[in-house]
Amino acid sequence: YKSTDSGRSWTHVGLSDTRFIGKIRVNPNNADLVYVAALGHAFGPNSERGVYKSSDGGKSWKQVLFKSDKAGAVDLSIDWQNPRLIYASIWEAHRSFWQISSGGEDSGIWRSTNGGDTWEDISKRPGLPRGILGKIAVAASPARSGRVWALIEHKTDGGLYRSDNGGLNWELVSSDQRLISRAWYYIHLTADPVDPETVYINNLAFWKSTDGGRTFGMIDTPHGDNHDLWIDPRNNQRMIQGNDGGACVSYNGGESWSTIYN
Repeated sequence: YKSTDSGRSWTHVGLSDTRFIGKIRVNPNNADLVYVAALGHAFGPNSERGVYKSSDGGKSWKQVLFKSDKAGAVDLSIDWQNPRLIYASIWEAHRSFWQISSGGEDSGIWRSTNGGDTWEDISKRPGLPRGILGKIAVAASPARSGRVWALIEHKTDGGLYRSDNGGLNWELVSSDQRLISRAWYYIHLTADPVDPETVYINNLAFWKSTDGGRTFGMIDTPHGDNHDLWIDPRNNQRMIQGNDGGACVSYNGGESWSTIYN
């Protein structure tokens, strides 16, 4: 759905059978360039999943990345300083009424260097874990071009990985299991728009690192089960954080929060 009046009214703009959408990203220099990470059906295979691109503000869409009918896109991140550089994570997942299967051979990290027109699988680049990957979050630093983090669910080597050369080489910067616990339910990563060393992770607790992701401290929130974060690109002290209780607002970088808007 799209609104052109600050959310007062909405228009359906397609992708009806994607069912679940993980992220919507808009090019910072051109509002008509829109990208969608579509997970697809949770309970069975379907083809309307992967990454979609619109060049006309949502009037039409092109499926630019499709891995398989059992794996969809769950996260997207644009390098603000070079918007032609885009990262996507593909997640092979299947839900039944009694369980969720998270991960498979189709899970991985993908990169586009031409604004989403073509993509390359970078899941086997040096430094990344080998074997089956689960759910993955990706976040390019808006403050330093080429820096990107990936929060990866993996049986033995899960944790937070970082690349400083556009995803060509990676380093495990934190293996703290509190960052990836209950991965299918969480795995949410946000890079600070001003400070290239600061990155946030939403999980059961809300975590912040100011040293490039190597160490994390917990930020108290009014409610547990943390899922989303928006940071004002002009003022990184102003943020809106979403959790199972609703949404809360901070004007001091998370030191204190407003009452929850449920």
